[in-house]
Amino acid sequence: MKITLLTVGKIRESWWTEAIAEYVKRLGAYAKVSIIEVEDEKTPEHAPAALEEQIKDKEGQRLLAKLPPDAYLIALTIHGKAFSSPELAAHLQERMNRGNSHIAFAIGGSLGLSSGVLAAAREEISFSRLTFPHQMMRVILLEQIYRSFRILNHEPYHK
Repeated sequence: MKITLLTVGKIRESWWTEAIAEYVKRLGAYAKVSIIEVEDEKTPEHAPAALEEQIKDKEGQRLLAKLPPDAYLIALTIHGKAFSSPELAAHLQERMNRGNSHIAFAIGGSLGLSSGVLAAAREEISFSRLTFPHQMMRVILLEQIYRSFRILNHEPYHK
């Protein structure tokens, strides 16, 4: 199984990089994980909607250029389908059973994902209706993928 995180923006704080590295290490027993970062665009304060769309489009083009051709793309959005942890595990198992051995998750920048990325995605999932910083979302996503593999393998994990 391959898992790819396609992300906008770099991680600069050491506590985030340490948490991400820990979950990538833990996931190594179950999947090959890669994280692809693309540059984020500077967004001026009070930018008009048209400029925000242009920024999302630029970031989205960068994400799509890095999307592995064999990957099943899942976009993380606040409007996507919500899962409990056991439901997410079952959903990932279903994807694997259907032959999706490479799953990519797209995490947008501060403005979200472009319409182009959303159109390319096979589905959208949500971890909350709240908005999280992209650094935190990476950790949450990796932790939930790790939890999913623990559930699928009937291994203990804090409930």
